[in-house]
Amino acid sequence: MSNSYKFPPLKWLMSFEAAARHMSFTAAAEELGLSQAAVSYQIKCLESMIKAPLFERKPRNLRLTAVGQAYLPPIRRAFDEMFASTAGLFGNHGEKVVTVRVAISFMTRCLAPAMKDFYRQHPEIRVNFWSSIWANSDEADEADIDIRFGAGDWTGYDTTLLANDTAVLVSSPENASMVQRSEDLANIPERMMINVAGYDDLWRRALVQTDIRPALGKGIRVDTTIAASELVAAGAGFAFLSKLFSHSDLESGRLVMPGDIELKMERAHYLLQPKSQKRPGTEVLIFKEWLLAQRW
Repeated sequence: MSNSYKFPPLKWLMSFEAAARHMSFTAAAEELGLSQAAVSYQIKCLESMIKAPLFERKPRNLRLTAVGQAYLPPIRRAFDEMFASTAGLFGNHGEKVVTVRVAISFMTRCLAPAMKDFYRQHPEIRVNFWSSIWANSDEADEADIDIRFGAGDWTGYDTTLLANDTAVLVSSPENASMVQRSEDLANIPERMMINVAGYDDLWRRALVQTDIRPALGKGIRVDTTIAASELVAAGAGFAFLSKLFSHSDLESGRLVMPGDIELKMERAHYLLQPKSQKRPGTEVLIFKEWLLAQRW
């Protein structure tokens, strides 16, 4: 590895991260136990080293430049990982609590089976879950971590990609013979096309690709993947469901993928943390690090 580029001193990076989080040199100085002049000087040194301004300095306002916005996320991730690793190995092992707001489908199909591993590694951390159906509902606003499905552009949150996903056509084993290839979607009666709210475009996209244009809207409509899975398993029809959420049912043979029909999804599962002026507790960073390490 080349040593031609010198790594910035850690104290400069700490001043930059704290100032960007507070949007204030004075508040950053109070947090770090430094003077405001020292924080300002360290950030100027960092800017001189990278040869680019990180902040726009105005009399009553501080704003990140485009370079600062690009530089902040990897610096913040690096500090989060260091704090989480240090706390996990050497920190206070008294009970800590993390509150997670998560869609009920992700909770039951992904998190619940994996939590045994987390508690084995971190018995001192208790995790509270608040279930939600709609990604933009307002319950549990005080959650430390939010897991949502969408485009990754929620205002007021720092977002990290958690898992990409695709949609697959699923049916019960008994109904699978109706569909051997995508053209056979024409064989499915509209009343057996089960729709999940929030995924309304999936049937339309699949049918348009095969030049089938029935008048959609006569099938069963539900508001969760769990409800759709149960209806499909009971033989009520077919549905396009998240492959991530259907994994266990497909492995057990409770559901099957007739015709191996799969659709790309433009949205994904994201981990969100509220933007705040305080660094998250070490227990939150530990849980976040564990989440990102899972192979969903």
